[in-house]
Amino acid sequence: MERQSLSDLFSFLKPHQISESASVREQHSHDESYHRGPWPDIVLFPESTDDVVRILQTAFAHRIPVVPFGAGTALEGHVVPVKRGISLDMTRMNRILDIRPDDFLVCVEPGTTRLALNDALRRHGLFFPVDPGANATIGGMTATNASGTNAVRYGAMRENVRALEVVLADGRVIRTGSLAAKTSSGYNLNSLFVGSEGTLGVFTRIWLRVFGIPERIVAARAEFPDIPACVQAATALVGAGVPVARIELVDARFIAAFNRFKGTDYPVVPTLFLEFHGSSDGILHDIRLAQALLGDEGCTRFVAVTDEKERTTLWEARHSAAHVFMAQYPGLKHMATDVCVPLSVLPAAVAHAHRALEEHGMRGAIIGHVGDGNFHCSIALDPDDPDDLARAKAVNAEIVAFALAHGGTCTGEHGVGIGKRAYQAQEHGPALEVMRAIRRLLDPHGILNPGKLVDPDE
Repeated sequence: MERQSLSDLFSFLKPHQISESASVREQHSHDESYHRGPWPDIVLFPESTDDVVRILQTAFAHRIPVVPFGAGTALEGHVVPVKRGISLDMTRMNRILDIRPDDFLVCVEPGTTRLALNDALRRHGLFFPVDPGANATIGGMTATNASGTNAVRYGAMRENVRALEVVLADGRVIRTGSLAAKTSSGYNLNSLFVGSEGTLGVFTRIWLRVFGIPERIVAARAEFPDIPACVQAATALVGAGVPVARIELVDARFIAAFNRFKGTDYPVVPTLFLEFHGSSDGILHDIRLAQALLGDEGCTRFVAVTDEKERTTLWEARHSAAHVFMAQYPGLKHMATDVCVPLSVLPAAVAHAHRALEEHGMRGAIIGHVGDGNFHCSIALDPDDPDDLARAKAVNAEIVAFALAHGGTCTGEHGVGIGKRAYQAQEHGPALEVMRAIRRLLDPHGILNPGKLVDPDE
């Protein structure tokens, strides 16, 4: 269908809600990964649930692909419109609709960003803990079951979404879940839609669990002579039941990049970044216990970070990891692969990933939320160089194969998108066809983010 006639179909929207400009369409053709595809034919900006309903009813009737779009910070090509069609930009639906401090709940529209939400919650003494690093939208975080640095204590999105309002492919509106803390009623549709990557419906309202801001927060750096000791120490800390909020592995290559681009002077050795939340008395006990345990595992230096500015600098360095890593390789693109494995396998999995990088001669480094068995491998590559791309994909495949062979998953938090779709049959076996049947039931024409997640190759 020609773009002009496509625009006419959505004339019920206001002119500022429709864009066919080349710059806007290009912006909505990619995320922060190396994956690229065609531009969407048109970009639509809904401002209400009713807008989303009418857009999807029209798209369903005319078999037009629809790809929901948030901040564009995803890392596996989730928002690439592989079949063109509509990029549905949700960022204008960004209101915080209801804050219920006594219930520890908040209701937001999907375009609300993580930082904007926490700014609004702060005056109530509350915060939302899921922290993927980027200032992603809550809708995008829900779509990918985002996780992040706080997951070891607070869990991922799936543990923190209480209920959803979802517009299905044909325009029907459903609500999943209730506001109660638990239920034994019906199927768990929350868990089905969280992590569905825009293939089952479009979120228009999201109810989230929130938490009281801790009385005291202390960060720490624990330095180690090598990666195996570093990872083993993290698993020992979790195994001992120390209530750590964050446990982040940062390898020496990332540390060197931090120092170069952030002006820090951290020793260039494998390091754990830690954070403790609690009361003033309790947190001191936790830190002393952690220091002793880490010392037993080979920690050569433990530095508590109590100054707020220094603590902020430490986590800003961690959150900017991908950007500072890629700043070393101007002109190259970023492949960010992540896997998650049982904690007992984690030391071997990280060591295997390092060997794979070296054996294939790739520019890479490793970082991860090692408190829950999830780690990331950043690779700088030239996607226009067939040999470079092939070697990067070989590293990715070997990391995934090791994780699946040891009871893990091909992605712990980045999601499937385009980059991990090839591994779905290997990971899920016959269950993949059950997932595809659910998708066909809810979206019989396959208009919602086609070519992603569980869709077969065509």
